[in-house]
Amino acid sequence: MSLENASEDIKLAVELIMLLEQNEIAPETVLAALEIVRRDFEKKQQKPTLT
Repeated sequence: MSLENASEDIKLAVELIMLLEQNEIAPETVLAALEIVRRDFEKKQQKPTLT
């Protein structure tokens, strides 16, 4: 299956999975880090942007 036509979120997810697997990061470490990233981006999403 080609990623050419996949949405950006799918492409990013595949890249992240490959990076984490190549570096042999423990699953519990990955999940903890992803939770931190999720919270950070949710906070950023709630802040109004200055234009």
